[in-house]
Amino acid sequence: MAFSSDIGIDLGTSTVLAYIKGRGVVLCEPSIVAMDHSTRRLLAVGIEAQKMLGRTPTNIIAIKPVQAGVVADFEVTEIMLKYFIASLGERRRLFRPRIAVCIPAGITSVEKKAVIDAVTQCGAREVYLIEEPRASALGAGLDIFSPSGSMVVDIGGGTTDIAVLSMGQVVEGTSVRVGGDQFDQSIARFVKEEFNLLIGERTAEKIKIKIGSLAGDERERQMEARGRDLATGLPCSQPITTRRLTGALLEPASVILQGIKLVMGKTPPELAGDIMDKGVILSGGGGLLDGLAAYLGQETGVPFYLAEDPAGCVVKGTARVFDHMSRLSSSLASSRQIASI
Repeated sequence: MAFSSDIGIDLGTSTVLAYIKGRGVVLCEPSIVAMDHSTRRLLAVGIEAQKMLGRTPTNIIAIKPVQAGVVADFEVTEIMLKYFIASLGERRRLFRPRIAVCIPAGITSVEKKAVIDAVTQCGAREVYLIEEPRASALGAGLDIFSPSGSMVVDIGGGTTDIAVLSMGQVVEGTSVRVGGDQFDQSIARFVKEEFNLLIGERTAEKIKIKIGSLAGDERERQMEARGRDLATGLPCSQPITTRRLTGALLEPASVILQGIKLVMGKTPPELAGDIMDKGVILSGGGGLLDGLAAYLGQETGVPFYLAEDPAGCVVKGTARVFDHMSRLSSSLASSRQIASI
């Protein structure tokens, strides 16, 4: 079977994914790099680097180069991208593939050039950048090219991108710096204040996935949270229930809700009517939080539907850029367009 030489990459705050047409998702790794602080020597990338979080000596640092949806460390981002693309083996198997990369909405031209330069040095023939809301809508299977309004809310690790699209363009949109990471931080803060128990970010994420819910008392569950007792300094565990967590989860959820209301309030009436008929697509790994779609629907009066593959929407949509190149090329940042920056 002849596979495509086109690669789509979702450069996320928490995770980097790569998709190749005909093969599907071929890479899903945490956006983390572990380095020796004194020598800047690369020690690990992705899953292996994630294992070091909170467990390393002082000379080893675990870096998240993409923070709150923005490339915070260009050098480390380039190292990470080179490592991941090389791990795909596409440079050896294929002759200079085309690569599309999903980027946060509102990224600067300098940041765009940094991403394009990093990917180009990995052997790409051409590099294209697409904003997260459009990639998410394409990956969810929405027809964004028709003269009809479609709305997508993509909740990533560090940001939530909200957009109304029509005829291939974002008509109204915003990005709020709240995502899955902020839900984790809210859980960790709640556990600390409520139980005097200090837990790590990975434990907070496990709690969110296993028992976190905005569905009230409908799905009551319990799990043991393990950490360090701040009073004694000793390791301990504490049972936590879904009901008690709901208040902590509502805080970041309400920020996302305000962003959605802001975009809806600016949407032209005709497109607003389309959205009422179609509903809003919820995508991104953060959209998997139990009860979130129902909560947003109840608060806005508009139905929210979870995408078929929420976590994979963006990377799938990024790869689909090449299927719609004739309609998207004029609005995409590319290696040709910004080479002079």
